[in-house]
Amino acid sequence: MLNVEGENKLYMNNVTIISSEKNWLEQNAVNQLNQISNLPGVVRAIGLPDLHPGKTPVGAAIITEGIIYPHLVGNDIGCGMSMFMTEIEKRKVKVDRLIKTLERIGNLKEIALPETGDENLSLSLLGERPSPLGASLGTIGGGNHFAELQEVETIFAEEKFRSLGFDKNQIMLLIHSGSRGYGQTILDESIRVYSAQNGLSQSSEAAKEYLSKHNDAVNWASLSRDLIAYRILKAFGVSPQTTKLIDCCHNSVSVKESDSKLLYIHRKGASPADQGAVIIPGSRGSLTYLVMPKDNTEISGYSLAHGAGRKWERSMCRSRLENKYTKESIKSTKLKGRVVCNDTNLLFEEAAEAYKNIDTVIQSLIDFELINVIATFKPILTYKA
Repeated sequence: MLNVEGENKLYMNNVTIISSEKNWLEQNAVNQLNQISNLPGVVRAIGLPDLHPGKTPVGAAIITEGIIYPHLVGNDIGCGMSMFMTEIEKRKVKVDRLIKTLERIGNLKEIALPETGDENLSLSLLGERPSPLGASLGTIGGGNHFAELQEVETIFAEEKFRSLGFDKNQIMLLIHSGSRGYGQTILDESIRVYSAQNGLSQSSEAAKEYLSKHNDAVNWASLSRDLIAYRILKAFGVSPQTTKLIDCCHNSVSVKESDSKLLYIHRKGASPADQGAVIIPGSRGSLTYLVMPKDNTEISGYSLAHGAGRKWERSMCRSRLENKYTKESIKSTKLKGRVVCNDTNLLFEEAAEAYKNIDTVIQSLIDFELINVIATFKPILTYKA
């Protein structure tokens, strides 16, 4: 049953939708969320403003007690966003030169990684690099993953902005990537060996094994984002030294104690709201928001939107847009950002029009008193493998 109060939407029983009448919300995604809410052990199912349908709903947080569902996290365990402050000064950035550099790169693997133990990178997390996983370490992957140079657009909370280590005069590098084939291997194995799609009892060996491998994949994905940043800056011929200011994982399961009970928060396309500041990007043609969660995020499952969320299915993007853009014009955005991507289909699939309005998504979070906006950033150059 739908309960509407003003423009905010709340679904009854154990399902909550954080959205508004102005926000695009596909009914199929809501239906998926309602179905999941009936699984054994599910305490609450929360849809965030970027909610959209997938194999399981994306932009959702599912809270369970006594049972873990690996498929609700999905195959890209550890996928998330890392924002780095580079040593590139805003006033000195030369986009055309950087574009030519990226266009010459056939694959990020061509750029050598630092030796294990480099004090500026956390390679020691892995010890000896695992095989074959080392082959994709430090590479972006496909789909909606990207590396993006950004500049500060507007600062709304100057003191908080500075306290987080940001400098408005420096260029930022935002990396969105995950565990590549690593997470898929973990999910496949848990389903094949333990029938994990039916859930894993929290006290079972299967659950303990999954959580251990899950944590490895989260660390792997975070490290991989470090190395993507290193490779891109090295390719630019600038100092690969960065300051990682934000690192938030939006595909994971975490444990939270509440009323002497252990709850499992499954996040699929949902940023944690209990670990400090969060970065929420829109599309390549819209702003990225830096926000600070407020103290009442229990209503949203201690989670926030991870981005704008898809509006169109990938299969329909090219047919809807190919008469609007030329081969070159699709590589520019209304914010005057530029895009480097050799995959024409991917350019259409990831066009700004394929995503919801990020400003509306953010406003929904504000309306529910979940965040304070610290600053916004404007894309300068987006690189997709």
